[in-house]
Amino acid sequence: MSHRYKCILLFGAPGSGKGTQGKILGQVPGFFHLACGDVFRSLDLASPLGKKFMTHSSKGELVPDELTVEMWQQNMKAQVALSIFKPAQDLLVLDGIPRTVSQAKALQNYIDVLAVLHLICPDQKEMVRRMRRRALKENRLDDADEKVIHHRFDVYRNETEPVLSYYPANIIHEVPATESPSMVLMSVLDLVAPIQDHHFKNPLTL
Repeated sequence: MSHRYKCILLFGAPGSGKGTQGKILGQVPGFFHLACGDVFRSLDLASPLGKKFMTHSSKGELVPDELTVEMWQQNMKAQVALSIFKPAQDLLVLDGIPRTVSQAKALQNYIDVLAVLHLICPDQKEMVRRMRRRALKENRLDDADEKVIHHRFDVYRNETEPVLSYYPANIIHEVPATESPSMVLMSVLDLVAPIQDHHFKNPLTL
């Protein structure tokens, strides 16, 4: 594939605020946010693909790499076909993918990663609190069970955190994520706004 989507990755442990920051960025002209978790949760759970997803998600496990990448590709093609995502104008903001080194390698042919924003929240109790609050607000059953929550942290440390070593150190930026969403957003925008401005025309002038 000769053309790769220019993108930034939102990276961090469960409850670090990736989804919150991604949703906010997705409302800013020139950015397109895609959360892999939302893609899976939009599946028809009665379908064969939906059943496969629930088998893993309900246990706090990662969805198999091949299935994850396949679903991501299908969703991206649909977003482009519907002109919801415009690769010539929008900087892609990915949240929740890649989650393993294998996924990062598989996606190399499809995305040009310009920056990795590593949201850091050293207080695991705070992250658990955020996840429980999100579970109630968004009816996300996978975030309600404490055993599943703690298993997700183990999975993150063992399988997802190593993804950071796959990308060049000079494009990885650590973002403190313990403050309010608006304060974290200021730090995020300081990093991503210059990248978007450098690689794309101002969408408001098109």
